[in-house]
Amino acid sequence: MEKILHLTANVIGIIGVAIIAWGIVLITIRLLQLEIKRFKKKSIYRARETLRHQLGEYLLLGLEFLIAADIVDTISDPGLMDMAILGSIVIIRTIISYFLENEIAEFTPPENKE
Repeated sequence: MEKILHLTANVIGIIGVAIIAWGIVLITIRLLQLEIKRFKKKSIYRARETLRHQLGEYLLLGLEFLIAADIVDTISDPGLMDMAILGSIVIIRTIISYFLENEIAEFTPPENKE
């Protein structure tokens, strides 16, 4: 049972990292496209801000998966030190998620003018 929980935690963790990596790839491609527009003397400030918030959403989703992986991994081998480490990780990630969510919630995306 412990091996299954450990394997499950690894799979969930890999999914979390994949979500973050996928978001970075997509946002990087879009950013490069925007920078080409900037070289053509077009303003990209709002679009770049939108990209930043979209990346934040990918980071939030990935962090949620990573927290879940840590919880499942700690369940497989619960020790006092492991619980303390998990608690610290969850607190840090929750604080990061809280501030990212607040920033994303305050953002109003620009209207499409194309």
